[in-house]
Amino acid sequence: MSAILGASSNAISRKKFAVGVAAALGVALFVALGTWQVQRRAWKLDLIERVARRVHAEPVAAPAPEQWPQLRAVDQEYRHVRVSGIYQPAAQTLVQAVTERGPGHWLLTPLRQPDGSAVWINRGFVPTGWRVEDAAGVTGAPVTVTGLLRLSEPGGGFLRHNDPAAGRWYSRDLQALSAAHALDRAAPFFIDVEAAPGASPSEPIGGLTVIAFPNNHLVYAITWYTLALMVAAAGVYVMRVDGRGPPAAAGSTRADAD
Repeated sequence: MSAILGASSNAISRKKFAVGVAAALGVALFVALGTWQVQRRAWKLDLIERVARRVHAEPVAAPAPEQWPQLRAVDQEYRHVRVSGIYQPAAQTLVQAVTERGPGHWLLTPLRQPDGSAVWINRGFVPTGWRVEDAAGVTGAPVTVTGLLRLSEPGGGFLRHNDPAAGRWYSRDLQALSAAHALDRAAPFFIDVEAAPGASPSEPIGGLTVIAFPNNHLVYAITWYTLALMVAAAGVYVMRVDGRGPPAAAGSTRADAD
């Protein structure tokens, strides 16, 4: 009988060890995920603060051609900039858009700068049915444009690819746009123009840039930490229950004594 009890005790010990290891690994994993979300939240809050400062800062000159190779979204996206030059109306392009004003298009027009380089300007939103030739505000005279710097959106839209040959554009893919219009020395960024008070109804509507950064990291962190506590509690419970061992059979003490 004692041999049977010893074997049972060894089996329980092995099971407790396995449960303990599994619980420890689970807790470590969930704590690591929770901590990662805490770090992500700190990064996101810092990003939101930096972007807010850029958007509301006084406009500065847009990056010059020699700075283009070093451009990074984390440093430049949504920076308040200005550029000067002459619009190139022959290359005006409509890019599909969905905004708070409904479906329509962005009107993109390249601006040729005095140094010969070009910057694509998102002049704003136009409704469905609007034609490029309806655009106002392009006279051939030099202009200064102020707005937010944005980086290229290559590839196309959701489940849709840009079709330059057919003139169908679903994203502001600057490299493809420049190639389609044989535009040389084009910047790797475009500028979303600001809203123009008193603009003509025939002009595109600027100032519709959406600046939103989802920040659910605190909820995710709480979820992962809660799961870590649940796994720890479950592991302790299982080991305590198994640690009691199987109930002794009735009369076993007397049998041993006999």
